[in-house]
Amino acid sequence: MSSLTRRHFVAGSAIAAAGVFMPTVLRAQATTIRWGEMLATTHPQVQMVDRIANTAKEKSGGRIDIQSFPNGQLGSGKDMMDSVVSGALTFTTDGAAALGALLPQLSVIEAPYLWRDAAHMSKVGASPQFAAMNDDLVAKRGLRMLGVTYYGIRHLTTGAKEVKTAADMAGFKLRVPPVDTFRAMAEAWGAKATPINFNELYLALSQGAVDGQENPLPTIASAKLQEVQKYLVLTGHIITPRLIIANEAALQAIDPADRAILDEAIAEAITWQDAELARQEGELLGTLKSAGMTVIEPDLESFRKPVLEKVPPLFEEKWGKGTWDALAAL
Repeated sequence: MSSLTRRHFVAGSAIAAAGVFMPTVLRAQATTIRWGEMLATTHPQVQMVDRIANTAKEKSGGRIDIQSFPNGQLGSGKDMMDSVVSGALTFTTDGAAALGALLPQLSVIEAPYLWRDAAHMSKVGASPQFAAMNDDLVAKRGLRMLGVTYYGIRHLTTGAKEVKTAADMAGFKLRVPPVDTFRAMAEAWGAKATPINFNELYLALSQGAVDGQENPLPTIASAKLQEVQKYLVLTGHIITPRLIIANEAALQAIDPADRAILDEAIAEAITWQDAELARQEGELLGTLKSAGMTVIEPDLESFRKPVLEKVPPLFEEKWGKGTWDALAAL
């Protein structure tokens, strides 16, 4: 991020903070929300934020002003999460595993091979386990999860090596997000887990710093990773949720009528985003093939078996005894 962008952000954050904590009669006139996002503007998740902004502004008569900062403008995912904790940023969107750095048990929501399909994953938001984790997050970190979105089914891509079984991953330098469950999954396959921030991934792949990466198809396409990856390996190892995270103090300071408008706009936009992302997943296999990627259907059990043998037992204490089984049974 340029020094100019950072300077404007810091100055704007101070103004926003002053606005959020104004007396109620003034606060109802205007609420400024700054929303940081790692993904590119072409991704449905960022388009979801834009839809929320437009709907909330229209229905509030302009009182709710959501300013979107996509494409890692405000730093890494961790940078933005820290900014939401401090109140410098109001909202961000990130994976459950990343949020697990602040509340360890949350990483179970993004565990490999937990969810059967997207519909199964969507049940987590209404589960007592999720409600309890949200209460803990508010109490311990001053953050609240406002929604669970569908981020897609994660697959493996490689630059030069054909991968058909987990045995082919031995010594493979696999980029993973900087979170422990992803590292454990990669190591269960025999790969060398290499944490790299998403906004540095394209360059790392193009320079051969890593051999491959794993992400849902819409993320692969929106980040143009097909330009620097030859093989798409349909491992389907994680059905990924992505969480809308808010600063709790800022939420509580929003006028109740405006908060209702905001909540409704978020719910509507999540429904759109989930459907749009699923639609894109259905089309992108052909798109990525046409872009030159070779699609491989691997031996799925060879990937699944070592992960389920090693990862849930390794994280049982962190997630809470019985949590994996309770979520799997939803």
